[in-house]
Amino acid sequence: MVARWSAALAALLAFALPAWAGPCENLVVKLALTGTTVTAAVTVPGPSFTAPDGVTYTNVPSFCKVSAVLTPTSDSFINVELWMPTSTWNRRFEGVGNGGYAGTVALGVPAMIAGLQQGFAVATTDMGTAPSSNNDGDALIGHPEKWIDFGWRATHLMTTTSKQLIQSFYGRQPRWSYFNGCSTGGQQALMSAQRFPDDYDGILGGDPAGNRTHGHVGVLWNYAAMHKTPQSLFTSTGQTQAMVSSILAACAVKSGGLASDPFLTDPRTCDWDPAVMQCTGAPDGTCLTADQVAAARAIYSGPVDPRTGHRILPGGVKGGEADGQFGWVGIGTQPETPFGSLFKWVFGPTFVYSMFDYDSGMATLDSVLAANLNANSTNLATFRNHGHKFILYHGWADPLITPQESINHYDAIVAAQGAGATAVKKAQSFYRLFMVPGMYHCSGGPGPNTFDALTPLLNWVEKGVAPETITATKFVNDTPPAVQMTRPLCVYPKVAKYNGSGSASNAANFTCVADENDFNQTPAPKYGP
Repeated sequence: MVARWSAALAALLAFALPAWAGPCENLVVKLALTGTTVTAAVTVPGPSFTAPDGVTYTNVPSFCKVSAVLTPTSDSFINVELWMPTSTWNRRFEGVGNGGYAGTVALGVPAMIAGLQQGFAVATTDMGTAPSSNNDGDALIGHPEKWIDFGWRATHLMTTTSKQLIQSFYGRQPRWSYFNGCSTGGQQALMSAQRFPDDYDGILGGDPAGNRTHGHVGVLWNYAAMHKTPQSLFTSTGQTQAMVSSILAACAVKSGGLASDPFLTDPRTCDWDPAVMQCTGAPDGTCLTADQVAAARAIYSGPVDPRTGHRILPGGVKGGEADGQFGWVGIGTQPETPFGSLFKWVFGPTFVYSMFDYDSGMATLDSVLAANLNANSTNLATFRNHGHKFILYHGWADPLITPQESINHYDAIVAAQGAGATAVKKAQSFYRLFMVPGMYHCSGGPGPNTFDALTPLLNWVEKGVAPETITATKFVNDTPPAVQMTRPLCVYPKVAKYNGSGSASNAANFTCVADENDFNQTPAPKYGP
């Protein structure tokens, strides 16, 4: 969960408001855009608002709620929601990302409410995948135009259409435009910077599913490893938590942290082998069977083409095994491969994980989908040259999208700038990565997992102040206001190191320092990033 703003910042960033160009309701008949139908435009008076999922929000300013359908092709049906404050607009626009296979705008509502409360005009899209849901995209089988909508087209058209609606309602364009998304939203963030570099002045992306086809193969590989035999499956979070405890005992200090840390600071340094937990007698629900040891090793290693030996994706990270949602129990005990619909788009509705060939099947999957789904390009020259900024963050304990992916993509961007320290400086002039120790996929986890990365992005874009650190908080039971600890998140490749005195629960007692050169597991070049 990413905390957003303070009241003081809102006051600081306020702008004088223009005279409205016309009532909200006029947008239904006023706007004529090719391939766009404004289906509803109503004024929501506030201060309470009940979202479509039944959740009621309070302290909501009056806003113009616009619903539109975009049909760039005959097989496209992209839903977009745009909410525009009627009296508190700060002349900023924020595009909000989605998750999984999207299919609804509901996932974006909390971020849209937060944006409204700070004066943003905010928009999100279902990415044209309805009636898909977060984990189920079977409805897109046989609909290649919808794959393109999902890959990049829906996000771009949401952005351009929203800006035209903003112009029509306020009589002027936004002064600044930002994008904010995690997971699939992180893919949307990367795609926006790579394909449409002038859509946004600043982009905030998290735990991105940008290397989409290979990331899904990684999930399938893990699922297959846990289903190789009946004794391979992890069915108890008590067992995976015992694994995490063993990992911490071996690697908390080795990873650059403190012995008391309930997370790894940098898991790349951890050489823990699951064989240390192999049962010496009958399985007791905590020790690992020989087959579970083999499954764990396969997951940590990652998918490989058996014919060529080429690595398809970096392996899973140590420290996220016990996540209740995307950890090993949550993934392995699903009735079929999680997020497996993408394979059905290519191989048909009867596809099951055991049918996949990591050589020829991988080539086929990429030939059909990679061009529109994978955001692996490092050509950000236009984005950089036009002064735009990108902040990427990734949870170091993310069990769904391996965090090594974000490091590899950052390293590739640095390499694209040239060589040596000059290349790093040039890359960090517009693109910065923050790794989040102990955070699961986009939120949660045993580490400090609540932070505001959007304000630093605004300060970078609008004031030229590049972020060096971001303070992250771990709340007791992940519920404010009681604080368990704070830590600084450091601009990669730096890490937070304890100063040696003062409370280890206080970020002020840590300093960001240069990290040693850790080993980075990288895929074969053709698999990117």
